[in-house]
Amino acid sequence: MNIQGKMFLWLSVFMLAMAITYGVWSKEPAGTTALFLAFGLSVMIGFYLAFTARRVDAMAQDNKEADIADEAGEVGFFAPHSWQPLSLAIGGSLAFLGVIFGWWLLYFSLPMILVGLLGWVLEFYHGENRTQ
Repeated sequence: MNIQGKMFLWLSVFMLAMAITYGVWSKEPAGTTALFLAFGLSVMIGFYLAFTARRVDAMAQDNKEADIADEAGEVGFFAPHSWQPLSLAIGGSLAFLGVIFGWWLLYFSLPMILVGLLGWVLEFYHGENRTQ
């Protein structure tokens, strides 16, 4: 994690330089503000990663002599199949259409979003996938 923190901190230095340069040359406030906000976000991420790197064990990417296989291992558990993202996508689409055509569409979209979200979160607590 140490290298990621350094990368984000160097990115923040670059963002600050570009924000100042862009602000001086363009005199356009929206882009300048966006670049300063990107600077702030990269500083926050960089300091978080640098702070966290001191608290966790050294990873293979922090060792200059490490091989790719040193970081190999179990990545995590991924659902083999799920219909819940489809419900969330349909509900989200209806919600965004509600912004365009009328807020009354939210009455149909919010239940679909809630069913999809709760189904996705609780997917492995009931039914055939309960023991996975």
